[in-house]
Amino acid sequence: QVQLVESGGGSVQAGGSLRLSCATSGNYFSNYCMAWFRQAPGKEREGVAGIDSSRGTTVYADSVKGRFTISRDNAETTLYLQMDSLKPEDTAMYYCALDRWVCGLQNAQAYKHWGQGTQVTVSS
Repeated sequence: QVQLVESGGGSVQAGGSLRLSCATSGNYFSNYCMAWFRQAPGKEREGVAGIDSSRGTTVYADSVKGRFTISRDNAETTLYLQMDSLKPEDTAMYYCALDRWVCGLQNAQAYKHWGQGTQVTVSS
């Protein structure tokens, strides 16, 4: 059974940085996609960054391009999200997701596997 566990959230001032991690276990798929989503209170869950394991391609939301970087370790057991130049509007609960068939940031509901989330709070 696929399990995802996020960590690395916290409180930071605007302009600061955080690195989120998503440890995976039970993933035996040779091809899959992973992504980071976030959800602020009263708002819909939105895609932040995604990666396609087979192609190695990445995709970012326009709001985070140039500030956030998605990556994974060589063993493909941990997904990262490096967040720089953080803004108050980045404040949200951040989730990692994995699916064998679904990729990209447009269809959060289609991702089958989710972590429990880690809170990021950016103060001005």
